[in-house]
Amino acid sequence: MPDYQLTTSPSLRKRHAKEARFKWYGRIAIGLSLGFLVFMFLAIILRGAGAFSQTKIYLDVQFDEQIIDPTGARNPQDLARANTKPLLTQSLSIIFPDVTQRKDKQRLYKLISSGAVYELADQIQGHPEWIGTSRHIWVTASADVDLYMKGKIDTSLDENLRKLKDRDVVWVDTLKAEGKIKKTFNTAFFTNGDSREPEMAGILGATLGTFFSLLVCFAIAFPLGILTAVYLEEYAKKSWLTNLIEININNLAAVPSIVFGLLGLSIFLGVFHLPRSTPLVGGMVLALMTLPTIIIAARASLRSVPNTIRDAALGLGASKTQTTFHHVVPLAAPGMLTGTILGMAQALGETAPLLMIGMVAFIVDIPGSVTDVATSLPVQIFLWADSPEKGFVERTSAAIIVLLVFLVLMNLLAVFLRKKLERRW
Repeated sequence: MPDYQLTTSPSLRKRHAKEARFKWYGRIAIGLSLGFLVFMFLAIILRGAGAFSQTKIYLDVQFDEQIIDPTGARNPQDLARANTKPLLTQSLSIIFPDVTQRKDKQRLYKLISSGAVYELADQIQGHPEWIGTSRHIWVTASADVDLYMKGKIDTSLDENLRKLKDRDVVWVDTLKAEGKIKKTFNTAFFTNGDSREPEMAGILGATLGTFFSLLVCFAIAFPLGILTAVYLEEYAKKSWLTNLIEININNLAAVPSIVFGLLGLSIFLGVFHLPRSTPLVGGMVLALMTLPTIIIAARASLRSVPNTIRDAALGLGASKTQTTFHHVVPLAAPGMLTGTILGMAQALGETAPLLMIGMVAFIVDIPGSVTDVATSLPVQIFLWADSPEKGFVERTSAAIIVLLVFLVLMNLLAVFLRKKLERRW
């Protein structure tokens, strides 16, 4: 039998080579994208990891009754207003008895955070029986001491170029040698509100402000978005009016978020005079912004339900409303929920519209309702990033990490619901 040799034409070989190159272009693009993403996450994590620990200084505090409560009435209001700074300065003087000059004493006292007086006052309120006794207390160190303990202050530089002077470094090293300074988990970062002092600043107020804003956003956007999608897809007849509505919905989905902030500023604050800088107004603005996303996703989910479902229900005698809400909407629910969660995730990371309605103010108090003055987590990150204090750098990155965790969890929830509830036809 004759031997046959398989040959390929030059044009076919070129096509195969082009296909192979295209595959490699795609792989390289994916690799670069993942590389940039990993680099971004690593940079944020390395910058922000230090914020999850806080330096504490050990003091033997004498709770002098003549300073704290000279009347002996133990009135909680009087205890809250007690001047606890002399207790802290006296404790530091015991550790460093050789520091006698007034100027040196002032620098010594700055090793402790200015917020330590409030920490001590809270402990006195919680334990009034401590008055008249001596207790071992760990108080928060200043931001500069905290940065030094984390190795983020270069002591080889001239002391005029850094806030922590050589004398301060000697005092901190003395505390370290005596075991009177340590790093602990920074619970204040999760339990405190905002503060002018980096070591006392926390994200609880901003987190609750974000939660209340998203709660208002969901309460408004979800029912309105779903009902609008159901009406346009299942009930509305095709006309110039419905076409105009659809075009506007698609256009609103592409409008910059700051425009919605301007709308909230002019309408909600300027016309209706709603309280400024509150989650109520922030949630309403975010609801306007996420409505187009929810409507578009819900309509796409409704279109994915086969018409045979509708025909079967109508053929068995169900009304239009029964067919829609007993059969079509439940089957489209996974896509609706996914679109809603993605819209809420988008609202979680928005800053511009909230800046326009005044949620950029410095707010220390923790909000308790949607009408309390509050800020949001993205705005808090913006404020900290704009602060000149070096201690806020790691706080900013840590807050970004928390925000990214929330965003990832919301996206994972959307994927889970999609996989859990979806049906294949």
